[in-house]
Amino acid sequence: MKINNLNELNTPCLILDKNLLEKNCSKARKKCDEFNTILRPHVKTPKSIEVAKIALGKDVGPITVSTLEEAEYFASSGFKDITYAVCIIPAKLKRLNYIQLKYNCVIRMVIDSVIVANQIVDYSKLHSANFEILIEIDCGEGRSGLSYQDEKINEISKVFNINHYTKLLGVLAHAGHSYSTNNKKEIISISNIEREQAIASLKNFVNPKNNPPIISIGSTPTMFYAEHLKGITEVRAGIYMFWDLAQTSRGICEIDEIALTVLSSVIGHNQKKGKILIDAGALALSKDISANNFMPEAGYGLVCDPNTALPYEGLNISEVHQEHGSINIDNTSWFDKLPIGSLVRILPNHACLTCAAYSNYNILENGIIVDNWSRTNGW
Repeated sequence: MKINNLNELNTPCLILDKNLLEKNCSKARKKCDEFNTILRPHVKTPKSIEVAKIALGKDVGPITVSTLEEAEYFASSGFKDITYAVCIIPAKLKRLNYIQLKYNCVIRMVIDSVIVANQIVDYSKLHSANFEILIEIDCGEGRSGLSYQDEKINEISKVFNINHYTKLLGVLAHAGHSYSTNNKKEIISISNIEREQAIASLKNFVNPKNNPPIISIGSTPTMFYAEHLKGITEVRAGIYMFWDLAQTSRGICEIDEIALTVLSSVIGHNQKKGKILIDAGALALSKDISANNFMPEAGYGLVCDPNTALPYEGLNISEVHQEHGSINIDNTSWFDKLPIGSLVRILPNHACLTCAAYSNYNILENGIIVDNWSRTNGW
């Protein structure tokens, strides 16, 4: 299918295939329906109202964010049920409470510290502020969170049990280490452990103020490879909306399911070094090369035909500078195939970091750029 208006766009820019986005989101909703659990899409990658609506299949619903900037952006558009899935610090309570009051929404917060729990209670008493809280459980990633057996879970639950302004609702876990393997059996095992440890952690609670308590888990690989989600109340996942080479390299998705590409222009030919230069460098693509662990040919991104988004055989972004990307070639015929001024599309390693460089998406539908959707950035 010929795309006849790409040359009207300023490069580099994001191209989002709406048909693929809708297909990917429908697949995730269907999976959670089969498991009889709530899908709370993580919108940290798209950071877009329009994308969130497609992910939910409706105008508003429960979402997950990773910054308070995202929380306010979505709250200002009518989203009322938001989980801020990064451990809160006391200095951010004022802003969080301001957003809740201004937009009449709930921003559920996450903690893993007894000290922070006490400071949340102190703030809530002083300002008559209502807060909802989840305790983060580390189910193996080794980032933030507590072991499901940690006695601090009990200590934190006791702190919130004495204050009527605060509600400890349950637990949140994230099996981010599911990205470390391309072995389906290992991902299934990680999914089982994520589920089991999240549920087991509740044994350390003292009178959770939610019946039944919230048990929130989430990563795209463990969602799709889970054997079952009995006992889990909600799933948080997000990269499935766009997909990327990191997920393709692990066998979680196929290349032709990736909905997001970067449109770039050829800006130079270095005949002596055998390089084609494009205007998408480190700032436009990021320096993430996580796909290379399982797909060494990915480089900083696979170079694709601008019309079909199908990879050119043997071409990747082999080197990036701030505003330059280099495509190393071993056949000089590519200089004729990709003349200066021609367009290419690039499949990103890690869509989350690639998107962060841009303020909008150019929406591709049935082979034509039909719209432009804004996104938020910052913290």
